[in-house]
Amino acid sequence: MRANQDLRDMETPTERTVDVLVIGAGMAGLAAAGALQEAGRTVVVVDKGRGVGGRLATRRVGGATFDHGAQFVTARSARFAEVLEKARVAGAAREWCRGFSGQRDGHLRWCGCGGMTALARHMALGLEVVSEKQVRALRQSGGAWQVAMEDGAHWLAGAVVLTAPVPQALELLARGEVGLLPEMERRLAAVEYECCLAVLAVLDGPSGWPMPGAFAVEGGPVAWMADNQVKGISAEPAITLHATPEFSSAHWDQDRSLSGQRLLDAVRPRLGAGVKNFQVHGWRFSKPMEAGLEACAVVRRDPCLILAGDAFAGSRVEGAALSGWAAAEALGVAARGA
Repeated sequence: MRANQDLRDMETPTERTVDVLVIGAGMAGLAAAGALQEAGRTVVVVDKGRGVGGRLATRRVGGATFDHGAQFVTARSARFAEVLEKARVAGAAREWCRGFSGQRDGHLRWCGCGGMTALARHMALGLEVVSEKQVRALRQSGGAWQVAMEDGAHWLAGAVVLTAPVPQALELLARGEVGLLPEMERRLAAVEYECCLAVLAVLDGPSGWPMPGAFAVEGGPVAWMADNQVKGISAEPAITLHATPEFSSAHWDQDRSLSGQRLLDAVRPRLGAGVKNFQVHGWRFSKPMEAGLEACAVVRRDPCLILAGDAFAGSRVEGAALSGWAAAEALGVAARGA
């Protein structure tokens, strides 16, 4: 196509050219990239992490396996339900439960087979994903976007879908002197996120928790507890604790080991076994405090630059996917499904 040829003509030896560059390999980015590639667009996904998934995160510590970000996904739209069903058929996802704390509400919760990352890897099949590459800035360069990476490399893209958390996205735009309409800038600048401290603890024996092995905690600094062995993803007893937003914010800049110990001490009577060792992971942008912006934000039409993510179409994993699909549709991909 002539547009792609024009981009190649603008290349320098340190640049790679692509039709659409998707920044971020979380659910929004993977959904957008998949829809765009299915429509025949040339797409590359770049992400600063070592793998795909964002908060669909699984970590292994010796023989223990932890889901330490999103614990499950749900589907309220036919399109996302179709994605989960295809993942189930492929052996990447399965039903976890239909309620917690012994209360079945009938609403299906899905988890990844072997960990939540499995669902993200399934979404990434067939996509070109460039990992461990952090974006420094992006700026308009004629009829394209020049995306500068921290390692000095550059991408030249006809369009960009930016799925970083909104504060990070705004920082990238500011570095490249990409201006926003005043109303859009005001709305995006008002987006705030909860942070979350997650404790990953290996136990010296089974917790004894009944299926499904997870529950919300009322009162105290811990909001959520899950036994990854009972969940069916860990060979060893391994629990994940999520601190409340209040505790996480108050202790964000404090010693993580001390904060993790405080969280474990707060729920020690519930653990059912001793703690062999633990790690603490911090999710700086765990969840938008309010989601309900438009499904995505079109910053520029020509060349196209779109913001997407869980702050737009909803804070759940499904909301991130819906936002990614909306970004693809804004780039001219015909909508499909419900």
